[in-house]
Amino acid sequence: MTFHTVDLLTRDGERLSFPCAEDQSVVEAAAAADLFLPVVCREGGCGACHATAESGDYELGPHSEAALSVADAARRAILLCRTYPRGPLALSAPFDRARILTQAIRPRHAVVSERTQIGARTVRLRLTLEDEGEGAAAEFEAGQYMELEIPDEAGDGARARRAYSLANTANWDGTLEFLIRLHPQGRFSEYLEGRAAVGDRLRVHGPLGGFTLRENGLRPRWFVAGGTGLAPMLSMLRRMAEYQDPQPARLYFGVNRAEELFALDELGALSDALPGGFALIPCVWQADADWSGVVGTPADALRADLAVLRGDAPDLYVCGPPALIAAVEQAARDRGVPDDRLHSERFLPGLR
Repeated sequence: MTFHTVDLLTRDGERLSFPCAEDQSVVEAAAAADLFLPVVCREGGCGACHATAESGDYELGPHSEAALSVADAARRAILLCRTYPRGPLALSAPFDRARILTQAIRPRHAVVSERTQIGARTVRLRLTLEDEGEGAAAEFEAGQYMELEIPDEAGDGARARRAYSLANTANWDGTLEFLIRLHPQGRFSEYLEGRAAVGDRLRVHGPLGGFTLRENGLRPRWFVAGGTGLAPMLSMLRRMAEYQDPQPARLYFGVNRAEELFALDELGALSDALPGGFALIPCVWQADADWSGVVGTPADALRADLAVLRGDAPDLYVCGPPALIAAVEQAARDRGVPDDRLHSERFLPGLR
């Protein structure tokens, strides 16, 4: 069996090296070296494990074009779970060293404490972690996600997992809050619609992911969210409020129709809580005559505001479907926003 050395450079400048066989993905080889990379589906379908191949030869395994486009692949963007080395390989990752774990995460149990319909097809799900001997605190960084196991009818046995971003901030009470879009024939959606009840016991894995706030001095932070991509943005904004971060912040929040908007009260409360100021820009793509706000996508609104921006370009945090992220990235690059100020997390409906 032929092995090659993979050198992985993290966002904060740490370099990790490990051997990788030609029939191993980078994710599998890293795990064999007790380095657990932030991934979600592990099947090339979600795009969460984006990275860049700086040098070396490799083969990309089967993957969804929505997770990694042909154009991005031509620029040597890769998915870590679908990259197989064909020689020494140097990679750069969009996450810090702290996001790479050195042991597998122990699953925990949590109890459903709330299930509330908050939008046309959106549910707020709150869980409370159980104290299993090490306290019940919910420790995570704003922007991270958890994997929830889908309960079966019997309440035990092997279950599929679904990844959802946290909408709240770390706390001692063990509270986990999620904003979940209900999808037709979605396995977790069927559970939430049909049989979820307060008191249900679920197994959770995490926290996971490297989509977190970056220190940037006093530079403004602009957030762009599509649908339930709002969850990590709400978590980050709440964290900014708790820490009294001085950066000016704004949020472009997009949905297809006005009745799909949600969490507006929570977002409105941030205006008084953020010392640097906060602007909320709801965007409705298919607006009717009663809608008085922005008509179009969050990317459209962002492009218009960047066109008249005076002063330093903001840091941009984007979460939503791949098409939204691509449009935001293009708008930012057209206006000269440096790539190191673009931070994104994409999701595909079938994996949520």
